[in-house]
Amino acid sequence: MRRTRPLPLTHPEFSVIDSPNFREYKIENWHLARDGSQKVVKGAHGLTWTSATILALLSLAWRKGSESPWTLAGLILLLGYLVWSKCTQVLFESVVVVAPHGIQLETHRGFPPSTVLSVSRCFIPAASLDDFVINEGLRRWSVRYYLVAIQKMGSDEHVLQVAYENILPHFPVLLEVYRGVQKTFFSHQ
Repeated sequence: MRRTRPLPLTHPEFSVIDSPNFREYKIENWHLARDGSQKVVKGAHGLTWTSATILALLSLAWRKGSESPWTLAGLILLLGYLVWSKCTQVLFESVVVVAPHGIQLETHRGFPPSTVLSVSRCFIPAASLDDFVINEGLRRWSVRYYLVAIQKMGSDEHVLQVAYENILPHFPVLLEVYRGVQKTFFSHQ
């Protein structure tokens, strides 16, 4: 397997993994600051000062509120929510192209930086894949570009499967993935 970074100066979070059997377009949940400072802006955070402070306050409340069952239940629920929110962050998303078979969209969640706890996958077989396009949508006052796999479900029914729906990378990254998928997948049909 070979890993390359097609846009190393502007989008180093984007990488392409080539294998004899597949090609993976992977986007990690971080990016460089848009002000040109080359500062890393993380999308998923591990244990931060805020988290540590909340945990310390919870432990103090636990000691004082352990007599009341309702207080104890509330603290357990709050602690459970904090753990759940830290362990279900999106770490990276991928589009995996298996040239003769289809396309797989993946979302990897877990605890940063690299502890993957769950993976959700959506495989779109080549027989039902109509097209793979860059689409645009409006969000408040801005235009967002996103990648869509158009999947044929019946004779006249289609479903749009959005790639990178949690991270929403910028247009240059989407263009690279689009061109790569068109070249790798649709040239084999």
